Amino acid sequence: MMDLRRKIPLLPAVERCVAVLLIASFAFQICASASDVIYYEPFDESFEGRWVVSQKDEYEGVWKHSKSEGHDDYGLLVSEKARKYAIVKELDQVLSLKDGTIVLQFEVRLQEGLECGGAYLKYLRPQEAGWQPKEFDNSSPYSIMFGPDKCGSTNKVHFILKHKNPKSGDYVEHHLKYPPSVPSDKLSHVYSAILRPDNEVSILIDGEEKKKGNFLSGDDFEPPLVPAKTIPDPDDKKPEDWDERAKIPDPEAVKPDDWDEDAPMEIEDEEAVKPEGWLDDEPEEIDDPDAAKPEDWDDEEDGEWEAPKIDNPKCEVAPGCGVWKRPMKRNPAYKGKWHAPLIDNPNYKGIWKPQEIPNPDYFELEKPDFEPIAAIGIEIWTMQDGILFDNILIAGDEKSAESYRLTAWKPKFEDEKEKQKAEEAAAGLSDGLSDFQKMVFDILYKIGDIPFLDAYKPKIIDLIEKGEKQPNITIGVIVSVVIVILTVLFRILFGGKKPVVKASETNTDASAETSDNQESHGEKENEDEKEDDAAAAPPRKRTGTRRDQ
Repeated sequence: MMDLRRKIPLLPAVERCVAVLLIASFAFQICASASDVIYYEPFDESFEGRWVVSQKDEYEGVWKHSKSEGHDDYGLLVSEKARKYAIVKELDQVLSLKDGTIVLQFEVRLQEGLECGGAYLKYLRPQEAGWQPKEFDNSSPYSIMFGPDKCGSTNKVHFILKHKNPKSGDYVEHHLKYPPSVPSDKLSHVYSAILRPDNEVSILIDGEEKKKGNFLSGDDFEPPLVPAKTIPDPDDKKPEDWDERAKIPDPEAVKPDDWDEDAPMEIEDEEAVKPEGWLDDEPEEIDDPDAAKPEDWDDEEDGEWEAPKIDNPKCEVAPGCGVWKRPMKRNPAYKGKWHAPLIDNPNYKGIWKPQEIPNPDYFELEKPDFEPIAAIGIEIWTMQDGILFDNILIAGDEKSAESYRLTAWKPKFEDEKEKQKAEEAAAGLSDGLSDFQKMVFDILYKIGDIPFLDAYKPKIIDLIEKGEKQPNITIGVIVSVVIVILTVLFRILFGGKKPVVKASETNTDASAETSDNQESHGEKENEDEKEDDAAAAPPRKRTGTRRDQ
């Protein structure tokens, strides 16, 4: 390395000053960057002794210190399918979130994909006196929950703030509205949540801002941190004479004399003529002439044997077989049941709403009252293995978090991406088409999160997931989603019954959503055991047909 002490004296005085300032500035930036890193876990070494695995019986999943597939970089691995996992790391010092910027960042690689399960972190607030890390479970109070979760209709990068209501003293979970969806590939992705002192929060995936919100805005969090100033009066009742019908049947309308409500919708076509060559006496099916009674057929056990039926070959060359009947056609006299036309209701008063009264639970808030962070926990249920956590970071500066993304994550991601492209090329897939499909599916997931499509969300998500597994049907998936949207818009514009979600879809959605304690419920019921009773087994298949005695 060049000896700067020998080099600088040869420079003019001004250049010497500039050189010294540059060196000092560089050294200051390094120190400042290091000081902004509050916690960093690269998992270069085994987690044992630093992270504590929960000793609760329900958490049977085994954590492993493992390399990322195709890399020498290590991470914390979910090693088994269909298990609950829980592990926690206490911070050396309790971290306050009330002052300055805080960045919560970590990497996750879904090496086997993610069909049903969570891959999020819980930032725990200080626990009750006497609590031990080995007791960590889904009831351990947290301040923030952040990260991917996917199951059924749920496909989102959660951001949930648990905030203490200053009036009631209760802790309430506030969910960021319309969070981004989880990337659908098997590459390493880095998730960042930036909490700023101006009450804003940004969610980044791979360094790109996917969602921005304000903690105090009712449009960004559900339920809002700040309650509404007024609420509907629970004691207000709708008057009995209040008419909400905008249209009513015309009381003066009279059914026309020639309106026949009993006329059928269809009638026989009297002008139809039986086609020439129709075989009236030929049946559509005949006994298979080549069939023979099996040698082991037992008439007492199996019944009288009958030859199986086949299509009558004579009918294949004729216009038809059997008794000919005239086809049906629409009845020109059909009008259906008569209804009086609708007219404007002279007594219409609009849709009744209770009057608004001051909200007794209202309070004002200048800033969220963040609970401090005392530990980082991973508490998940997942149907997939191969989930690898890495480079968990808490920083007090956005630049520091960006620096770690560029140095720890970016080279790894680019390497994985190149390998994926090579695999797709070997499989005969077009890179451009693959990128286009990923963009299309990301957009479709966002469409599925639109509020007025909630009733159809399970159906939309199911279509998207089928498209991801079968890229050749991408266009069909797009058309199907567009049809669903147009159907909903048609109902909104022209009326109709409120869409009903099937019970099976409702159950799937309910099981997939994060529960009150924010555990990702991807648990699927086991299939019923097969009965051993031989009497319940289906009868043996025979080549013929049994004649009922």
